Formats: sequence, structure tokens, C-alpha cells
Amino acid sequence: MAKLEVKNLKAEKVRDITLNDSVWKNEVHEDSLKKMIRLQMAATRQGTQKTKNRSEVSGGGRKPWRQKGTGRARQGSTRAVQWVGGGRAHAISPRDYGFKINRKERVLALQSALADKLANKAVVVFENLNLASLKTKDVKDMIKKAKLEGKILFVTAEDCENLFMACRNLGYAYHILADEINVLDIVNADTLVLDEAAVKVIEEGISHA
Repeated sequence: MAKLEVKNLKAEKVRDITLNDSVWKNEVHEDSLKKMIRLQMAATRQGTQKTKNRSEVSGGGRKPWRQKGTGRARQGSTRAVQWVGGGRAHAISPRDYGFKINRKERVLALQSALADKLANKAVVVFENLNLASLKTKDVKDMIKKAKLEGKILFVTAEDCENLFMACRNLGYAYHILADEINVLDIVNADTLVLDEAAVKVIEEGISHA
């Protein structure tokens, strides 16, 4: 069973916590991980691009000249794709870029992301993350004391308004709730910081998925 230190806000060890190996000690399944990242990134795309085909542009209802005898190429409409002001060939329409992933693969991707972070010693557990104030200075001091590096993702079981507000002015620290944890946020972070209650929420959520 994997164990991690539980720290207080002064970065002092309080106790150890035992992690559930079925959640944290899995082989990293890269295909599922990549597919889940693609899915989440696709979900952020608006897909609202639109160009008009020849049936949607205005005008061009009359044949510009007769079919034969003019010496010019035959034309049916001045709104054909080769005309200035005409429609576009293979016009782009609004679309949804999302695709489906089955539940087991979603769980496998999340387990892989967590396992990768643990294997790289990039998981830190705190007793709680309830800051005394919402000042950015306080969270910066806590990060410095705990020697947290890179882009940091804070995950808590319950709303920590002070932590959320304190992170807003930092371009390298973010806060989400444990029931919102996802593959893309985990992979984008260099360090995953959890409160003790969030560990249990995550393990229970994956175990019952």
C-alpha cells in the first residue's frame, strides 16, 4: 500500500495516509489517457464556424446567358463556386467535435493520470487547505513553505473560498473540487495538491464508478 505524508499549512508532517492501490497504483494506459485528453479538448471547441454554399448565397436565380452560341463557357448561375460572390465549395457548417468514450475507459484514464502523478512524486496531501484569509500572499507563503513547484492544482473536498480567491491572481495555481477532478487538469498540472478529505472522495468516486 502506498503511503504519503499529511502536512499542515506550515508544511509540517502531521501523520501518514495510506492510499488505495486500486486507484493510485495502476499501470499508465497511454491510449485511454490520450483519448480522454482529446475528448476534453474537443469539448472546449465552439464549433460555430459557418460558410455559405451556393444554395445559401443571395442572387443568381437567372441563367446569366444562353447555353449555346455565345462562345463562352456554359453557366447556370452567377452564384456558382467559381464566381466572385458565389457560394463556397464544401462549405463549413456548425458541428460538435465531441465523441463518446465508455465509462470503463474514462475511469481507466483518470486512474492512469493519478498513477502517473504519484509515480513522479508529484502528489502532496495536506490536512486541510482552509486558508485564514483570501490574500494571494498567504497562498504564496504556503506554496513556498511546502516547496511546491511548477503549475499547481489544488483539490479540496469542500468549497475553500479563501483558497479559490487567493489563487485567482496566480497564473500557476488553480483550485477545483474533488468531484470535479478530471484528466486534463491533472495532466496540465506539475504538482497535484489534495486535502485529506479529497483523497477519500476521489477514491470512493473511482471505486464506485
